[in-house]
Amino acid sequence: MTMRKWGMLLGAMLVAVAPAGAETVAVSGARMIDVLTGTVVANPVIVITDGRITAAGSNVTVPAGARRIDLPGMTMLPGLIDMHVHLTSDPTLGGYAELEVTDSYAMAVGVASAARTLNAGFTTVRNVGSGNFDDVGLKQAVERRIVPGPRIVPATYAIGATGGHCDVTELPPSVKVIGYSGVADGADAIRFKVRELRKYGAEVIKFCGTGGVFSKTDSVGGQQYTLAEMQALVGEAHMLGMKVAMHAHGTEGINDGLRAGVDTIEHASLADAESFKLAKASGAWFSMDIYNDDYILAEGAKNGVFAESLEKEKIIGRKQRETFRAAHQAGVKMVFGSDGGVYPNGDNAKQFAKMVEWGMTPMQAIQAATVNAGKALARSGDVGAIAVGRYGDIIAVAGDPLADVTALTNVAVVIKGGEVVKDAR
Repeated sequence: MTMRKWGMLLGAMLVAVAPAGAETVAVSGARMIDVLTGTVVANPVIVITDGRITAAGSNVTVPAGARRIDLPGMTMLPGLIDMHVHLTSDPTLGGYAELEVTDSYAMAVGVASAARTLNAGFTTVRNVGSGNFDDVGLKQAVERRIVPGPRIVPATYAIGATGGHCDVTELPPSVKVIGYSGVADGADAIRFKVRELRKYGAEVIKFCGTGGVFSKTDSVGGQQYTLAEMQALVGEAHMLGMKVAMHAHGTEGINDGLRAGVDTIEHASLADAESFKLAKASGAWFSMDIYNDDYILAEGAKNGVFAESLEKEKIIGRKQRETFRAAHQAGVKMVFGSDGGVYPNGDNAKQFAKMVEWGMTPMQAIQAATVNAGKALARSGDVGAIAVGRYGDIIAVAGDPLADVTALTNVAVVIKGGEVVKDAR
């Protein structure tokens, strides 16, 4: 088929899935949490035209002809953002159990996870690692309205060193892994990998700077890239206009990543006072998954997680929560990142209670999953707040999540781009 015919076919497909003409929707409720000011607005009206907010506040007039969505007695918030998920991962397949399913199983998991995540009130997610470029395909399917799901910022493959956390380390030397991988060693190879991932759809770069809990042969805190390698990766990604997320548990790896200019530190379990100082100086964000320890220790053995991984989790889980509290007290910028896929996607909001338990106010925890996350994504013009110009992504809950943040585990209404995608009132 000629390029011209391909273009005509693609154009026809795009027309077929394009949304209908502009529609104005007016959403009202008992109260609205304004995450930009940290205040509550009584009796708000939010006007959405063609998917974006055109007015919001307590003194907003409903335009003539607008379709009404009335949510009496309910609290409205911006659509939530999870900065660390793996939509295509099945947490019930730990260890070698993952070898029991075929490669395409992951995409089926992703479709189900995307729907559950959206229904849980998370209208935007950053997917920081998946095989086969599945997160790019899932993003495309959501955008073309083939499957329901949140707005997805894909990282595709996580980049990592040979034998490191982002490599396959469970198999003997006689078994060679074929196909694409994110493994790259040395500055030049790493730069090439960044370019290649961007070519195939990555919108953020994720790399593994230290060992991890679920990788079989490494220590959880051991550094796996040199400072020079990290600088090459970050420099290349930033030159291409991409943010960089770094998986890091160990202190030295965290600190070298911050010196290299990474934008978010994922996990940050063993960060110290120097880490906090470096993060505040560079403007980096911490994304700390402090709920999933409960799930891993409760369900991991049954799910087939390696015994050594469970031992690492026992060591690192409590320490990570203590670090979360210390980082928050030190003034490090924080975003909501839950590591969905390590536990069942859709249970993301269970982390809010842990964030409050370990030092945040409910408002601060909500801001981590809204305005802060929008800033960290560099997408504040689109997501992260109920504000003019941003997408009409709104959730509603009964009760007051500022009094009891667990209310966010029971989202009754989800509106994405002005369209009701869930109404369980």
